[in-house]
Amino acid sequence: MGSFAKNWLCQADAEAEHFTKLGIGASLGRDRAPDRVTAHKWFNIAAACGSQEAAHLRAELAMEMTRDEISRAQRLAREYFATPS
Repeated sequence: MGSFAKNWLCQADAEAEHFTKLGIGASLGRDRAPDRVTAHKWFNIAAACGSQEAAHLRAELAMEMTRDEISRAQRLAREYFATPS
């Protein structure tokens, strides 16, 4: 996922930072109840854009998640990359 995302979706470090912030917001429940699946999805996307911070946060969050939750988050991230902008 990394090189494709880096070329297509992440044209600047600002995108990685934006996706990381979305993940943090979802994990903290800024706009609604905390959502680990959505947070993991955004951290996945940000990590694919090259964010080491997001990769670290994703790993920490994954320790609190079930396998099913992680699978759903990964599927959502793949769907995000597959959706034309």
